[in-house]
Amino acid sequence: MTQMAQKSLEEGTISDADFAAIAGLVREWMGIDLQPHKRTMVASRLSKRLRATGYESVNDYIDYMHSPQGRDEQTRFISAYTTNMTRFNREGHHFEQLANDILPDLMAQARRGKRVRIWSAGCSSGEEPYGLAFHVLDACPEAPSLDVKILASDIDPEILASAKRGVYPASSVNTLTNGQATKYFEDFEGSNDRKSVCDKARELISFRRLNLHGDWPFKGQFDIIMCRNVAIYFDAPTQSRLWRRFGEQLCPDGLLFLGHSEGIGPEHADLFHTAGRGVFSIDTSRIGDRSANATLHMGN
Repeated sequence: MTQMAQKSLEEGTISDADFAAIAGLVREWMGIDLQPHKRTMVASRLSKRLRATGYESVNDYIDYMHSPQGRDEQTRFISAYTTNMTRFNREGHHFEQLANDILPDLMAQARRGKRVRIWSAGCSSGEEPYGLAFHVLDACPEAPSLDVKILASDIDPEILASAKRGVYPASSVNTLTNGQATKYFEDFEGSNDRKSVCDKARELISFRRLNLHGDWPFKGQFDIIMCRNVAIYFDAPTQSRLWRRFGEQLCPDGLLFLGHSEGIGPEHADLFHTAGRGVFSIDTSRIGDRSANATLHMGN
């Protein structure tokens, strides 16, 4: 691209037409609503992708992504416009409720043969699903030998690969409680500065790429769905569709956990009931066909 056009993008200047084109694509592919105050961010990230691919115009770049040759670039584009901010024990009250009020009974049912499924939707770099695994193991050390599984999904393949590695700075595990930092981590390659999640916790988790805005290629319901600080980036209609889809994927006694800035809109007030701070149960009579015999397929 021309030096002048590149400089403008690097400085955060983008035309109305180009911003609308990129924002429209992000909404179509990811459901993320890019408001005008994000123009500088959009320009900066677009500049890097144009420089990397050698395209001089946004339209040519978009055409390339829609071509068979541009499928890999679609993935890089998605990675560029997703936000990955998380930490261990984020919104700790949720994990306290799980540890004190939910998991003891759920794991008791697992010991009696119940199939237990938990979904970390928008798992980012993995702290949330690993934190869930730690609490499951605290409540039921033999969970890996039972029918207990955690699905961790994200749209960004790069951050998902990082999550699957399960290696973190030693300083990042300080927010963990109940000795979890000691029980569930080991030094990574002999380094005191980096910690690796232990195999016992890893055995509980399946990492899968999934676009919440697209098809969900699994069957069956979940006992717990955590989707925290993800839907805040979606517009209201996309959020509304997502809440109903989550409701359809919850077991009759299942719970949906949302982030502190998120909430169920009034159009679903008769479907969801508050069960804690940012925690919701469902009125199963308001959901359609919910086969108790459906099977969740998460792969190997």
